Amino acid sequence: EVQLVESGGGLVQPGGSLRLSCAASIFTFSTYAMSWVRQAPGKGLEWVSSINSGGGGTSYADSVKGRFTISRDNAKKTLYLQMNSLKPEDTDVYYCTKTGTVPRGQGTQVTVSS
Repeated sequence: EVQLVESGGGLVQPGGSLRLSCAASIFTFSTYAMSWVRQAPGKGLEWVSSINSGGGGTSYADSVKGRFTISRDNAKKTLYLQMNSLKPEDTDVYYCTKTGTVPRGQGTQVTVSS
């Protein structure tokens, strides 16, 4: 079973940066496309970004394009999300997941506030 553990969230001022990490416990991490999604309390999941298995192909939601960068280190079985120029509307719980699946981890809280 895939286990994904997110970390790196926190409280940051508008305009600040955070780097999220997602550690995977599966041997075949390098064969999966991965995604970041986010969810505000009482709202549905919002797709943020995806990356293909090799890391050479990425895509972003319009709301984060140009500010967020997704990457992965297959040797470390870790997915990353570099978030710059953060806005209050980026406040959410962020989850990593195999692309196309519902996240099952705890997520990591990102709060952007002055």
